[in-house]
Amino acid sequence: MDENRFVACAAAISAIMTVCLLLKKNKKKRRLWVRPWIARREQQGIHHTLLRELQFEDLKSYINYLRMDEDSFKFIASKISPLISKQNTHLRNCISVEERLMVTLRFLATGESYRSLQYSSRIPQCTLSGIIPETCEAIYQALKGDFLKVPRTEKEWLDIAKDLEDKWNVFNTIGAMDGKHVRITCPDKGGSHHFNYKSYHSIILFALTDANYKFIYIDVGTNGRIGDSGVYNKSKLKKCLADNSTFEHTCW
Repeated sequence: MDENRFVACAAAISAIMTVCLLLKKNKKKRRLWVRPWIARREQQGIHHTLLRELQFEDLKSYINYLRMDEDSFKFIASKISPLISKQNTHLRNCISVEERLMVTLRFLATGESYRSLQYSSRIPQCTLSGIIPETCEAIYQALKGDFLKVPRTEKEWLDIAKDLEDKWNVFNTIGAMDGKHVRITCPDKGGSHHFNYKSYHSIILFALTDANYKFIYIDVGTNGRIGDSGVYNKSKLKKCLADNSTFEHTCW
């Protein structure tokens, strides 16, 4: 019995040593922790070079690049900082709030792919895929309370109507309504569900604005195949208007 146990243990040890030897032999050389050109982001990335040059030398191009002026950029950065700021580690410095906001605004302005955007920002594609959705969510959460308010009193609606009458000579109107097709990549097994009349796949941004171009209601996400009337019919705005409940907080 003892002899059999000894043989079994010896066989097990032999097998383990063989596996370890094979694993060691076949172990791949460790890849670079970070590519050298990405590691130079803090010295040569757009936020640290081109954007600062535009800031001091060409404000018009700066605004065109970010689609906003410097004060607006700093204001948004300060609002979202508590939501997306990260801590530096002993291995590397974190990507700053300003860089995260810059690359997100550039993505929203151009629709440039993550793969393409990584070269100008020096932020890897896989990292951008986390940064941009997180920053978009932070912007929405931080600003929706002050900058996307549906009128909830009769006076607020009447004020909008008065502005439209005074500024645009449009009477008996409580807002300007329109939709925008936002181009997307066809989802897996999406078929023609998002294929619109412009011959590309999209989701629809449906919005109501006041006389000063300010959004007072939005509905996002309807598949592009649906027409304007279909988007409006499914919106909460129509339901509230039909129920005459636009003044109720529970409606929104």
